[in-house]
Amino acid sequence: MEPIGTIAPPPIPRPPESLEEAGLSEEFLAGLVVKALHHRGSATGVDLSDLLALPFPLLDDLIEQLQERRLVQVLATKGPTRGEYVFSLTSDGRKRAAEELELSRYVGPAPVPFEDFRRWIELQTIEGTKISPAELQRALDGVVLPDPMFDLLGPAVNSGRSVFLYGESGNGKTLLAKHLAQVFGKRYYVPYSVLIDGNVMIVYDPIIHGAAPGASGQKERTGPGRRERGAADGDPGADRSEGDFSFDPGTPDGDVLHEILRTVPKHDQRYVEARRPVVLTGGELTLEHLDLQWDAGGRMYQAPPQLKAAGGVLVIDDLGRQRVQVQELLNRWGVPLEHRQDYLTLRSGRTIVVPFDCFVIFSTNLEPRALADDAFLRRIHYKIEVADPSREEYAEIFRSCCEERAIDFDEDALDYLFDEFYGNGAGPPRRCHPRDVLDHVQHLAAYRDEPASLNPNLLEPACRAYFLPSE
Repeated sequence: MEPIGTIAPPPIPRPPESLEEAGLSEEFLAGLVVKALHHRGSATGVDLSDLLALPFPLLDDLIEQLQERRLVQVLATKGPTRGEYVFSLTSDGRKRAAEELELSRYVGPAPVPFEDFRRWIELQTIEGTKISPAELQRALDGVVLPDPMFDLLGPAVNSGRSVFLYGESGNGKTLLAKHLAQVFGKRYYVPYSVLIDGNVMIVYDPIIHGAAPGASGQKERTGPGRRERGAADGDPGADRSEGDFSFDPGTPDGDVLHEILRTVPKHDQRYVEARRPVVLTGGELTLEHLDLQWDAGGRMYQAPPQLKAAGGVLVIDDLGRQRVQVQELLNRWGVPLEHRQDYLTLRSGRTIVVPFDCFVIFSTNLEPRALADDAFLRRIHYKIEVADPSREEYAEIFRSCCEERAIDFDEDALDYLFDEFYGNGAGPPRRCHPRDVLDHVQHLAAYRDEPASLNPNLLEPACRAYFLPSE
């Protein structure tokens, strides 16, 4: 489903035309080039451009300098232009690469400066979201909720702040959180990595960010010397596309035209055109996870979950079941929720300030007042109960789950569930039950090698395998 929100699309990060625009020093980028050649063994100029996600003309002067310093050599040529020269390391170059790998084992797209990262978070902020009732209905298509819930969720989303979802397990709080991310817009540019205090921090996560619907610019390039960007040490991995260019070396001035007209990417390839993120954390969350994570082996940082969730949704699921005391965890969120900025600590001890730009959803099946004091609950602007479904809501969910599985819905099956189980000590109905019961039906039907249906011969044993007997 297409994302729905009314946030204006962000400007496109343009490809840098100089090292100054890229925000990188010659020495840092030289280290990245020799590590890339160490990793690959050899590579064409265009290969290096793909791997480091920088235009080749920007790299070429630097590669020439590395040749003059006898760190890089030309191994072969695949065409008449330097972009098609095959480069490799000299013995001195291999020594330099070993020194660079001692400092950091990161090899991949060149990082963006921390200040640029901050600026792009602010340019793509979720603040200012305006969603109408009809748009919210579209975003939550497939999520069955009572009508009054929409008047609670809509203002919460438009606030761009935080919400506390509470209610019994199995009532779709996590599913609801995932759907809400769709209201914050279609496109989000996230960098692969960020340079902080001379160290690389990995931000892009292919599971969390993926690619935006209809995104272009990260697919495989084709043409002379072009290849898919491969995974490298610390490289989260992605494809990118700059289009095709057919080059005939026999054409007059073909080499010049090839160098000039080689297709230019639409945006800075150090950024991925991603979907708005949804970051889920659960009982495994600790206070340490909310700060920068130093990878001693790779000698680089991993961004904490709230930074990966920038521009999207952060779900603190199963609140109260973490290994850390819940009050400590809630206190950690006080300043970010109130001031929209967070403080992270570098291993040097220096503290950096980062934007806190995510819609935070706290989700729990415990009583909210047993988890947090009134002072913290005041900071969470919206407290919304996700209650057990009514029979009508349950029937709608059951019917929808049947349609997804191509199983004919039967009212008698619904009566059977409510009479034999919910009305006979199996506990209240939950929103997840139709899905789970039908999964059991399908498993049993597959075992018996017969079509799945709501025939009592399938439904009854499936229910007895799923529901605990009444006391």
